[in-house]
Amino acid sequence: MSSSRRDHFSASSLEPVPVVIIGNGPSGICLSYLLSGHIPYVRPDAVHPHPLLQRKLAEAPGVSILDQDLDYLSEGLEGRCQSPVALLFDALLRPDTDFGGNLESVLTWRQEKQRAIPHVVLGRNLPGGAWHSIEGSMVTLSQGQWMGLPDLQVKDWLQKKRRGLRNSRATAGDIARYYRDYVVKKGLSHNFISGAVVTSVQWGAPEPSVPGAPGPSPLFQVSGFLTTKDQSQRPFSLWTHNVVLATGTFDSPARLGIPGEDLPFVHHDLSALEAATRKGVVTPASDPVLIVGAGLSAADAVLFARHYNIPVVHAFRRPVDDPGLVFNQLPKMLYPEYHKVHQMMREQSFLSPSPYQGYRSLPEHRPLLFKEDSQAVFQDAQGGQQVFAVSLVLVLIGSHPDLSFLPGAGADLAMDPEQPLSAKRNPIDVDPFTYQSTRQEGLYAVGPLAGDNFVRFVQGGALAVASSLLRKETRKPP
Repeated sequence: MSSSRRDHFSASSLEPVPVVIIGNGPSGICLSYLLSGHIPYVRPDAVHPHPLLQRKLAEAPGVSILDQDLDYLSEGLEGRCQSPVALLFDALLRPDTDFGGNLESVLTWRQEKQRAIPHVVLGRNLPGGAWHSIEGSMVTLSQGQWMGLPDLQVKDWLQKKRRGLRNSRATAGDIARYYRDYVVKKGLSHNFISGAVVTSVQWGAPEPSVPGAPGPSPLFQVSGFLTTKDQSQRPFSLWTHNVVLATGTFDSPARLGIPGEDLPFVHHDLSALEAATRKGVVTPASDPVLIVGAGLSAADAVLFARHYNIPVVHAFRRPVDDPGLVFNQLPKMLYPEYHKVHQMMREQSFLSPSPYQGYRSLPEHRPLLFKEDSQAVFQDAQGGQQVFAVSLVLVLIGSHPDLSFLPGAGADLAMDPEQPLSAKRNPIDVDPFTYQSTRQEGLYAVGPLAGDNFVRFVQGGALAVASSLLRKETRKPP
């Protein structure tokens, strides 16, 4: 964002902004692209391989996807996502990818500046969000082509950078740079403010300014602080008619809730292991690093430690053959390194002979406490206790969205308000074709907050929100 606009923003304006997007990851970037007047149309010469979708698309030639009935278009589509609009947008961008094909998108993009909706995208990090916090050499879970945003394929961007995909996948560092580059190349930078931390979102309906006029839409007050170049913090407060929650779920790591979890050698993110390795705090001669968890983040930590020959004790509460483990849901050909970790978990219990030197797994073990002398106490499946000396502990058991800036931390917005908000089990309850909260007009949620957990599918939420906001604009009185 230009310095003049940033100064204006940080001075806090009473003039409402039409849209404020909180979160500058893939969801926020894609939505900004759409709201900036980039309108998707079906190419006149395109034929979609899905016959029913092709017939529906042919019924409205020359009408943008944003102006069509998303409910009607998405009906009958099936795939690896529960969101109908996510399946629709993915089918338009990647027509036959689930069948191993490589057909190009059936969409063409037109710049229609008169349809742009002014908006601001607030993010703690650079554009790309949490991708800038992931160790750069890690390989993405999804195929590289699935990480791309509209009208700039990852493989094309990588070719210009003289890089390539590894086993059809890209590194996290490349993807973080791709998202940052995308914002620049698509002319979106003026909408983005980095270093912005939102601390409060309040809402209520203001009084109509003209007697007899229809009631206005709710106004939201978004407040927080900006971190400036000299690391000082400047408060901001702005008003908006629409708020889009696009914060993802990586803000608040899940905790075990056991004694000693706040000791200085206990951490909740992989970057702590990276830092300790760089500083020589952990080495091949150290006591083992304890990794708690059986998901992909824990597997990434195991792979990182193995790469540097750092000894590992790997503890997890489920049995190794539990069908709910994510490893049992990944194709072996695409994810050989994760299946290698799963094989190690299965074959290398702590009490068995060691085919993998420097690695021990503790299936069905629950941590009880961590001691100040760097010891970890566990309970095994039979109820017995075991104690291990460790150099570092990484608790990698998932994360929760941090919506503390919302009234009641957003609990009332969840599908089940009685249960904790969870991207996988209890996301924000939204209309499936607009992604607007079913409980608060003008409040939208996209990405993991709405139950869409892969970059490939979060873009459908952006399409739904943009379509909804454009319809609101056309309904405004002149």
